[in-house]
Amino acid sequence: MVFSTDGWATCALGHKHWGRAGAAGLFLHRDGAGGPEVLLQHRALWSHHGGTWGTPGGALHARELPHVGALREVREELGLTADDVVLGPRSVDDHGGWAYTTVLARPARPIEVRDLRLDGESDGAAWLPLAELHAVPLHPGLAASLDRLRPLIAAPKEAADTRE
Repeated sequence: MVFSTDGWATCALGHKHWGRAGAAGLFLHRDGAGGPEVLLQHRALWSHHGGTWGTPGGALHARELPHVGALREVREELGLTADDVVLGPRSVDDHGGWAYTTVLARPARPIEVRDLRLDGESDGAAWLPLAELHAVPLHPGLAASLDRLRPLIAAPKEAADTRE
């Protein structure tokens, strides 16, 4: 019997999350003219926290490693492959019994929004200046993690995972 990880989970903090085995997403960043920029998707209105900007990501499969799940999700949602990105440090937001792993990455080649293949979970995508993310409606999980993620953008490749 195959265990499906699709479904809602309630963490030790009492929050409701999608993905019974946790979730992961890719925080792709590049150097822009005015400082770091991040590639975010505008979540479809029908989705959980629809209408917000967040990382491409989603529920992990059973026993799937977070970086593998993040790469699978970015392929499904934006059409990017593992060859398009260089993985960096990871940050784990552990809620007790449920965790979201943010995998930071840099482009391995120039990536333009017009070249992405968006699926039905995205109403759009954009490179947004990191310093101006306060001006857009962010997915609450990303908004809560930004202070922890900002320093990792400048971290060397060998930086260790962070856990909250």
